[in-house]
Amino acid sequence: MDMKGSVFIVAGGASGLGEAAVRMLVHYGALVLILDQNELKGRALQEDIGSRVAFEKADVTSEFQVRNSLERGLARYGDIHGVINTAGIFHREEVVKEKGTHTMDVFSEIVRVNLAGTFNVTRLAAEIMKDNQPDENGERGIIIQTSASAAFEGLPGQAAFAASMGGVNSMTLPLARELSPYGIRVMTVAPGSFFTPMHQAKEENLRELAEEQVLFPDRIGSPDEYALLVKAIISNPMLNGEVIRLDGGVRLPGVSRGPEPGGL
Repeated sequence: MDMKGSVFIVAGGASGLGEAAVRMLVHYGALVLILDQNELKGRALQEDIGSRVAFEKADVTSEFQVRNSLERGLARYGDIHGVINTAGIFHREEVVKEKGTHTMDVFSEIVRVNLAGTFNVTRLAAEIMKDNQPDENGERGIIIQTSASAAFEGLPGQAAFAASMGGVNSMTLPLARELSPYGIRVMTVAPGSFFTPMHQAKEENLRELAEEQVLFPDRIGSPDEYALLVKAIISNPMLNGEVIRLDGGVRLPGVSRGPEPGGL
């Protein structure tokens, strides 16, 4: 897909990986609609970049808010050609504590935002993109989801987060199989440790562990490097139905089996 003149939705685009994707898309001539709950950062980014970016305050888990935002984007730009899903939240909580267990409401919220929110934006955007005029390759749209390396090697305390990101990975292929007849590709990027607000929200020992495991380069990732992969996915029509790890070769070990029974 040629980014020049194409219209992209970036969910969670006000900061972090999403912001890097927004800036990359605009650099290559795309028009971008940011969906994010952080209106302060979203409006600031819109003002910084200029007229090629619009902002809509929206909760990715709300059908009403996302549908209305997409309809306003459609009215503004005339088409929607691609979606980059980067909205998500991080949480760490042990399953069994000295007193009590993992909060079920919190588990449900993590899955609701990270997994259901991604699916919500994907399904509503796909409904619009399936009616696009195909390009010379027969392509009508592209959807790029974002999970995390925790989907493969979750650490203690990451049961909810890993489950939510594993769900994003698992729905990649069935979505691609279902949407490919419409000329819509679906891909997922699974980043490791990147310098983002989500990474900074992790406890220091978890940040250090993840950073120490990077094989090369000897550092955590930059959001611009995430955007480079997004660019490659958009540009290469043979990339479809796959999850790509973007982590510098990180494979996290099992840190601890936790306390012995009765040893809490």
